[in-house]
Amino acid sequence: MSMLTPPGMGGKYRITGNQYPRMRRPRNNRRIVLSAVVAVAVVGLISWGTVQLIHVFGGKFGRSHSTVSAAHCSGGGRGGTLASVPKPGAITVNVYNATQRGGLAKTTADELKKRGFAVGKVGNAPAAYDKKVKGAAILLGGPRAQGALKVLGTQLAAAEVKTDPARNGASDVDLIIGDGFGALDPQNSAAHALAQLSSQGAPKPSASAKGC
Repeated sequence: MSMLTPPGMGGKYRITGNQYPRMRRPRNNRRIVLSAVVAVAVVGLISWGTVQLIHVFGGKFGRSHSTVSAAHCSGGGRGGTLASVPKPGAITVNVYNATQRGGLAKTTADELKKRGFAVGKVGNAPAAYDKKVKGAAILLGGPRAQGALKVLGTQLAAAEVKTDPARNGASDVDLIIGDGFGALDPQNSAAHALAQLSSQGAPKPSASAKGC
């Protein structure tokens, strides 16, 4: 009888041999489940990181493209709303006298010539303005002549600026002298105002740029 056989037991209950029976360990299901959870978490983290990278780089490109487009449409590009200020010599000024005082149109035109402007017509104001301008003057030009009007306005800050939609020229403008006119602004102050305008840029013609 083997030492492993309990006392009083034999037959089919008898244990024979000289080795202890080995018991197989149960499978560790907890470790398997934990490994699966960790694997899923890692895959999810990698996927999330990839999406974030795409979003970040894509967002930068989108913002960069939007910034360039905005700069182009707001004046940073050639098609924007700002342009270089035209030189006085590139602007033709028609000088009209809407007052009862004689000689104002000619003397004003001569002074504008001295300041570098080109002078066009000189004479009495058209019927629409003759004897009807109470202020210092009216500066009149088409929608494309906004830069030229700005430059001319540096010579007479008190003038009223008006736009005539029927005119197409970009460099041809009118100076209509009114009852409140005394003289053009002093040349030093006018030159300073023109320098400031040149540093800021002048409005470009109102036609919108393509793609804006």
